[in-house]
Amino acid sequence: MKVRVWLAAAALLSAGAAQAQFQKPEDAVKYRQAAFTVMGAHFGRIGAMVQGRVPFDAKVAQENAALVVAMSKLPWAGFTPETEKLKSRTKPEAWMEMDKVRAGADKMVKAVAELEAATRTGNLDAVKKTFGDAAATCKACHDAYRE
Repeated sequence: MKVRVWLAAAALLSAGAAQAQFQKPEDAVKYRQAAFTVMGAHFGRIGAMVQGRVPFDAKVAQENAALVVAMSKLPWAGFTPETEKLKSRTKPEAWMEMDKVRAGADKMVKAVAELEAATRTGNLDAVKKTFGDAAATCKACHDAYRE
């Protein structure tokens, strides 16, 4: 429980303050990429359980889901207007449709929160369903806005 409280506090504090802390646009790109990388690593650990590649461990799934929830709020501060022309895997369409990108981000944040709630039940079937829903939100954004 302490870890989840700490992660939530860190996410809230760093999400708002992050944009003000970028000294260079390149720092914003690195920030958002790092947040996505960490989020993806922990999401993948849950995916391995869902796919049966590793045994399901409710406690480990819950710990990873809590990290995914915390990280899901962070990358968006790194999508600053100054980063539009910098080299990244973000398609040009993302900058023209940032409202849609942000709406997709909101869906993903909600979906990973539901995944985290499912992990607290210890029910693998519930985790599988919510994992699939969360993965679909990630895929939709990747398909539309990631090269």
